[in-house]
Amino acid sequence: MLEHDSRLILLHPNDNVLICVSAIEAGDILPVAGGTIPAREGIAIGHKIARVALAQGDKVIKYGAPIGSMTAPVVAGQWVHMHNMKSDYISSHTRTALEQGA
Repeated sequence: MLEHDSRLILLHPNDNVLICVSAIEAGDILPVAGGTIPAREGIAIGHKIARVALAQGDKVIKYGAPIGSMTAPVVAGQWVHMHNMKSDYISSHTRTALEQGA
């Protein structure tokens, strides 16, 4: 079970990511089941942080359900976002608008 840390939310016991409810600084020590992990980088509010090491291809579990797959490996305490994961259900967001009539 996650020790109390007001900066993080564990939405479901099977999740392999935690949600930041306040900013995390690189090097912050974070409680996880069975111990602690250092935050590997700064992570903004609302973003995910790996609760455990995840390999490329591993499912990202949030709310107890898969929300996507890792496109690159991460260690526990690392930021999980669109630069190292992808949705298995919808295309990733893009800043390029589709041409009209395409």
